[in-house]
Amino acid sequence: MDRLIQEMGERSPGLPDWARRVAAREAVEEARERISRWASDPKNSRNDGTDEPTSMEELIRHATAVATRLARPHPRAVINATGILLHTNLGRAPLSEAAQTAVAEAARGYSNLELDLESGRRGSRLGALEAKLIAQSGAEAAHVVNNNAAAVLLALNTLALGRSVVVSRGELVEIGGSFRVPAIMERAGVRLCEIGTTNRTHLADYEEAITPETALLLKVHRSNFELRGFVAEPAVADLARLAAAHEIPLVEDLGSGTLLDTHSFGTAGLPEEAFAPGRLAMGVDVVCFSGDKLMGGPQAGILLGRADLIDSMRRNPLARALRVDKLTIAALDATLDQLLDGSRSKEIPVVAGLQVSAAELEARAKRLLAELTPILGRNFQLELRESETPVGGGSLPEHRLEGWAVVARGEKISTLAARLREASTPVLVRIHDDALWIDVRTLRDDETLELVAAFSAASQ
Repeated sequence: MDRLIQEMGERSPGLPDWARRVAAREAVEEARERISRWASDPKNSRNDGTDEPTSMEELIRHATAVATRLARPHPRAVINATGILLHTNLGRAPLSEAAQTAVAEAARGYSNLELDLESGRRGSRLGALEAKLIAQSGAEAAHVVNNNAAAVLLALNTLALGRSVVVSRGELVEIGGSFRVPAIMERAGVRLCEIGTTNRTHLADYEEAITPETALLLKVHRSNFELRGFVAEPAVADLARLAAAHEIPLVEDLGSGTLLDTHSFGTAGLPEEAFAPGRLAMGVDVVCFSGDKLMGGPQAGILLGRADLIDSMRRNPLARALRVDKLTIAALDATLDQLLDGSRSKEIPVVAGLQVSAAELEARAKRLLAELTPILGRNFQLELRESETPVGGGSLPEHRLEGWAVVARGEKISTLAARLREASTPVLVRIHDDALWIDVRTLRDDETLELVAAFSAASQ
């Protein structure tokens, strides 16, 4: 073990001691298991040689690879050439420069996170955020928790604990990571009242399900899939009138929501269901959505709605368990500043990515094609193609963004994609229709040199 650690240090002096120790232990234990299997029955050991004793050189190579992997920072920066703005596996929304600066400033030293500087007494952690959310949305009140699932949990646990919640069967969805909305609801301590069918639910189904035990009506955004064909669901305004008539709240989980009226985005304009203030105007009592999706900010769960309902959520003991930290607050505060100042909203990468014109994307793709042709043109057929991508992150499954991409075809497309992931700054692309697509919608201008360098190394 000591010799292995020493050899690793001499060959790779940049590896930290802790990573070498952990990797050496893992490599030696694995080698002992192989020796044990081989010694117990060498005649029946695996034909591929994986049960044969390991040489010292093999141990060093294996342990060094493990130590290198352990020592890498996580998460690592990558170049997103998929064209998917809110790629969940790639961290969803990149923060604006203003938000990045705010996070760094909050992390650098102490702050007045919960201190009123005027009185010198304890202040509100979320007061400034809530004021800006109210100003941007027109809601009576606002609250912020650590993600949208937490927002749903807090709303249900506060408003419907031990009582019935009416929800359409067509909205009891499973989201990424095998998390199911019904399971979250049950953990909130409410009883589900499922109505309608998978494809069709009518206003009458909601009305017939309401009893004295009904605490609220719940509407849930369908994440990652769409229903087409013989389908039906009541309008939100009709649900709001029904809830008001029975003096119970209507809560809507938007999943992905925005505070910007995106009708001005032209062809990239988002469906009306994404506009949170619009849902409140239709009579929804509480809406909740993610901060790191269409908002373009950090991971957070945003709750907007009636003051009495939001106030009761703030008083719930769960609110402390679900609260956001100073870094999230700083990033969200800076993002809201940019949204409130309409002239700065395009400084938010997701907003800019939604609004960029097809002509600009085509021009970017042409410039990239010119850069990549000398590198890839010998082994691959390159062309410009119109591209169509989802927004991503479970946002608006029916909505597609039209753009442009550089497309490479050839025999070793999968190998090229794998090598791009091994670059010093990994590059992620799309493989579609037996071709490699480099979609320029998600590429920053300052990433071009690294992108070209990665392709140059990967194509050797």
